[in-house]
Amino acid sequence: MHRILFVVAMATLAASTSAPSFAQQYPNKPIRLIVPFPPGGGNDIVARVINVKLPSLLGQNLIIDNRAGAGGNLGAELAAKAPADGSTLFIANNSLTTNLSLYAKLPYDPFRDFAPIAMGATSPNMIVVHPALPARNVKELIALAKAKPGQMTFATPGPGTPTHLAGELFRARTGTDVLTVHYKGAGPLMVDQIGGHVMVSFTAPIVSKPHVDSGKLRAIAITTEKRWSGMPNLPSVAESGYPGFDVFAWFAFFAPANTPREIISRLASDIAKVQQMPEIKDRLASQGIDTGATGTPEALAAFLKKDFELWDKLIKQQGIRIE
Repeated sequence: MHRILFVVAMATLAASTSAPSFAQQYPNKPIRLIVPFPPGGGNDIVARVINVKLPSLLGQNLIIDNRAGAGGNLGAELAAKAPADGSTLFIANNSLTTNLSLYAKLPYDPFRDFAPIAMGATSPNMIVVHPALPARNVKELIALAKAKPGQMTFATPGPGTPTHLAGELFRARTGTDVLTVHYKGAGPLMVDQIGGHVMVSFTAPIVSKPHVDSGKLRAIAITTEKRWSGMPNLPSVAESGYPGFDVFAWFAFFAPANTPREIISRLASDIAKVQQMPEIKDRLASQGIDTGATGTPEALAAFLKKDFELWDKLIKQQGIRIE
């Protein structure tokens, strides 16, 4: 009789500590959000804006931990090895899928070691040129590049960066040959482009739009398939003769693999609520970032697979490597 009562008691205890109850108790301590890049970049901006409202929904503080280095790999490795209990989150960008092809070896696997939570935000790229370049649209830019192969200078904020790869995809799709010049960041790039030392770059609106507005640079096109609300008169590459060209920076939330599904669902739901808040939308929009890219963990997983396939093919085709 006592054995039966013990078994029943244990079954009751197990039921009371099942996943739904566990999810209701989560989180019971502050959450660390690893940002794998320095303060001021896109990942950091999205993390800090989301952090304005997310703690109030979770009932715990969100502590932002910038772990920059190795093109985002340092922070990614740290997040991959963190406990899978929801106490550590990770905000990644395009490098999570591109680094797998760019580097000969990574200390983590982007598909095996992370559980997708939600797409946080996206940002288009702009093709901008120095005003001295006589090109006012994509067609004219391509014609100039083809007229003098290997002479037009294309600047990037660094090898393997999302905007560098966007430019490489443009080259591959348009059949143009340009001289690539790598910089250590978008800041030095802008200084040289404004000075006329390089002619063309693919940049985030937060970087180049102020210079376009002042007339120091000229915007040629937006790289997303549809026009960007921040500059509605600027045509897209897709509508300029290259349908299907749809390239953008993305910022998404992840947890270590094997984090309980109930925690993932809770986080995805709360992040989606924050994304829809007008204050959050406005703050990010002022930085050229769109919060409209909400979705389920499954949708993010499918997106990652598609994104990896696109860039893996391009990186191999163009022979791009980072040692």
